[in-house]
Amino acid sequence: MTKASICVYCGSRPGLEPAYLHQAGQLGRRLAEMEWRLVYGAGDVGLMGEVARTARENGADLFGVIPQHLLGVERERSDLSRLVVTQTMHERKKVMFMNCDAAVVMPGGAGTLDEFFEVLTWRQLGLHQKPIVLLNVGGYWSPLIAMLEQMAAQGFADPAMLHSVRVVEDADGAIDSLARHFDQV
Repeated sequence: MTKASICVYCGSRPGLEPAYLHQAGQLGRRLAEMEWRLVYGAGDVGLMGEVARTARENGADLFGVIPQHLLGVERERSDLSRLVVTQTMHERKKVMFMNCDAAVVMPGGAGTLDEFFEVLTWRQLGLHQKPIVLLNVGGYWSPLIAMLEQMAAQGFADPAMLHSVRVVEDADGAIDSLARHFDQV
């Protein structure tokens, strides 16, 4: 199995459904089991904090990236293998994605959507071929998936865009999808 770095985009809040937090913890544990490095926003809050906490407790390396203006706001972890402090949110997204081999998108808010659409757009433009996994816990992303399908159906996106995103229901599905990808590389 290839050693990999997985960028996880997710909420800095826990959300209302217990399944979100549970799957965040499961994803962190599974990343560590695979001996993959977690690349994430460096915070210790919400789903982001749960993925990092469980990944670290199970032996994973953590690569955190946080913009200067969020230092203290998102309570960055003190046990990171590596911490990069950026000047802007845009620079944060760039550094995170440059240091990963794949992206997993968990439930989250506007920031998570921003991160998802940026890496999806970059893929559409041929700037990368990294896997993008949408972790659709409890159907959270189903309206987004329908919107992506609508974009393609109405001619605003190439239907191939839909194949750029792997939709899974849980952390095990995300890890299995990425393991298959890395075994083929």
